[in-house]
Amino acid sequence: MKKYNIAVVGATGMVGNKFLQVLEERKLPIDNLHLFASAKSAGKVLKFNGSDYVVKELTTESFKDSGIDIALFSAGGGTSKIYAPIAAACGVTVIDNSSQWRMDDSVPLVVPEVNPEDILSNKGIIANPNCSTIQAVVALKPLFDKYGIKRIIYSTYQAVSGAGVSGYKDLENGMKGIAPEKFPYPIAGNVLPHIDVFLDNGYTKEEMKMINETHKIFHNDNIKITATTARVPVFHSHSESINVELENPFNVEDIFELYKNTKGIIIQDDPANLVYPMPIKAENHDEVFVGRIRRDFSVENGLNIWVVADNIRKGAATNAVQIAEKLIEYNEQNQ
Repeated sequence: MKKYNIAVVGATGMVGNKFLQVLEERKLPIDNLHLFASAKSAGKVLKFNGSDYVVKELTTESFKDSGIDIALFSAGGGTSKIYAPIAAACGVTVIDNSSQWRMDDSVPLVVPEVNPEDILSNKGIIANPNCSTIQAVVALKPLFDKYGIKRIIYSTYQAVSGAGVSGYKDLENGMKGIAPEKFPYPIAGNVLPHIDVFLDNGYTKEEMKMINETHKIFHNDNIKITATTARVPVFHSHSESINVELENPFNVEDIFELYKNTKGIIIQDDPANLVYPMPIKAENHDEVFVGRIRRDFSVENGLNIWVVADNIRKGAATNAVQIAEKLIEYNEQNQ
């Protein structure tokens, strides 16, 4: 198999560091690794597969004649807006973790367990969905394929690491009684029904991301979707209560069987023994955990599921690396 030149943009950040960990674990066929970050972080040394790599400053010349095949971006939307097109113009395929390109009609939005074939339509940029969307659509995909989905109600309980290092520190400091710097109110011992900015329609940007991204990933704008996203005092892993109205009748037993046979999903559902998905059990795993599977008796063909996943791994770094793996797989098939 051919070896590839891989770049990580935003290498010193929380997700950038996780990119490196996941790339190492999954043993991608890497020839040369290039690490980029802001001028402030340039010169830092990071370890990968036992070797030291010096972080370089990201500039408009970083990708020119670089030989880079794939670049994993996690340096914020502003950086992606400027540098992703530059990289793509140099023949690099960008996998971008920011929200900048997700709803661009010319950019595929990909979760490999759900819509890997969309990778083939990329024009140099592939978008990584929002962390809360990724785990949700992994759990919804088997239902969508077998029964069809009429309506979705998302209620999320999202970890502070989803807000980056500053969000993480707010919880750490808040437990010591120190005032928050990232969040508008203390997060320790509290729940904030507010992620990202409020929009004119009363929803937050995070809530609209989940709605719009789900429509795009499933290529179906007819699904009725609403969402409420909340920040909770948990360090790692997002939890989601997902209420689904399916288009066709189902047996709950068949739902269990469906999930047992779905790659990337682990069922944790044994109420008699208090077994259900929890953030502390999902941390540092790549799978999506599903439990509390039960019929919603208030509506025809209604179903409730509880979905938990590590937001920095499956919700960001792992999903991006899985896209890279699929990209490599498709390239190998076409050679």
